[in-house]
Order: sequence, then C-alpha cells, then structure tokens
Amino acid sequence: MATTTKIFKSIDELAQFFAKQIAIRIGNGPEGDFFSIALSGGSTPRAIFQYLAANFRNSIAWERLLVFWSDERCVAPDDQESNYRMAKENLLDHVPIPASNIFRIKGETDPSAEAERYAETVRQFVPSYNNIPRFDLMMLGLGEDGHTASIFPDKLNLFTSEELFVVAEHPQTKQQRVTATGTLINNSSVIVFLVTGEAKAGMVSSVLEHIAGSENLPATLVSPFKGELLWLLDEKAAGQLKTIKK
Repeated sequence: MATTTKIFKSIDELAQFFAKQIAIRIGNGPEGDFFSIALSGGSTPRAIFQYLAANFRNSIAWERLLVFWSDERCVAPDDQESNYRMAKENLLDHVPIPASNIFRIKGETDPSAEAERYAETVRQFVPSYNNIPRFDLMMLGLGEDGHTASIFPDKLNLFTSEELFVVAEHPQTKQQRVTATGTLINNSSVIVFLVTGEAKAGMVSSVLEHIAGSENLPATLVSPFKGELLWLLDEKAAGQLKTIKK
C-alpha cells in the first residue's frame, strides 16, 4: 500500500488538486471504460463539490463517471441530512453526468433490505477484484471521534464484516445509516481522505502518527489491499502533525 499525505493552504487548493486527480485518472483509463467513484458526505466534500461544479464542468469526462456513495443516512432523498441531496445540489445538478450513471442509496426504505439491494447494484456495475467490487476511487471523511463512512468506534466489527454494505447506528442520535464496510473500502484502487479544519487536527495526528489507542479507530483500519491511500489536508487539519512535513 502506498500512502501519500498532502497539505494545502486552503480548501480551494485542496479541491483543485482533487479535481485534477479525477480528470487525470479518468483520462488514463482505457477509452470507453467507466470510472467508478464513491462519494462521501460532510462539509469538506460540499465545498469540493461546489469547486468542481464551478471550475471543472468542462474539464472532466463526466459522462464516464459512475457515481455511488460510501454511506447514507436513513432519510428521504430530499431531507436536509441526505448525502445524496447534498451531492445533487452542489455537484450533480451542475455537471453533465447522465442520470443513469448515478446510483443513490435509498435511505427512505428498509435499511437492511437496502444494504442488500445496494450491494447487488454495486456488484452489477463495478468491476471486481478478488471477487469484490473495486471502486476506482473511494472518498472518505474523518470524524472527530475517528469514524469514517458510517462506521463508528463502538462498532468496529462492522468494518470487518464480509458484507459489502451494512446497517450502522450513530452512537449518540441512534439514527440508522447504510454504510460500506472495510471489505469494500479496502478493495478500492484509490482511497482519498478529505479532511479540513482545526477541529479534526487531533484525530488526524492520532491516525497518521499511530498514537496509542488509534488502533481502535475505524479510520486507522483503512488500508487498501493493493491500492493507494491519499490523505488531503488543509493546514488547520494538519496542525498537530509532528512527523509529517507541513
């Protein structure tokens, strides 16, 4: 596994780098092939989606993208908390991605049934490696508690599940979510952590510098099998790093 950490002065610089990575990686693929991406929710992806829509509408082969999600809250698609709605309003409505290339998690349906249905959808459209679907790029965020996707520290067993998607529960709100498991996450060709803000600095340091106790954090378990791990941070999120050049 190759791990790269890059630190940017602003979220716009981070978003520009991320956008160029998508453009380059799509361009490097065989002519006519699709590029599968799993989106994440959160404030950092929102800002990145807005940047992509404003600056890369004509610079990315959007028609070659197959768009999925790494997790979703069990809410309707028009709910303010919906990761699908956030991506739709900030990116998908503004770039030429065919509707048939967008595969949302149906948060309004029965969570267990939806986890199974979505897993089958991913199996159908995403090519496999070692009999597990292999996303070309998986976006992930980092929670202040060390969670990633919707796998929280109190349910580490979900990360190692042999299923592709499972039902998770937020430890405080008890809200249910459908989330990718580590089995699917770690099979990705490229995994990109997108982390900004001073509030995340302590957790970034814990995970990247392997501070005692970090082995119990879901984010620490992200380690792509025969893939690439890329951490994109702004200076505030990187503020407590000691061993990584800033």
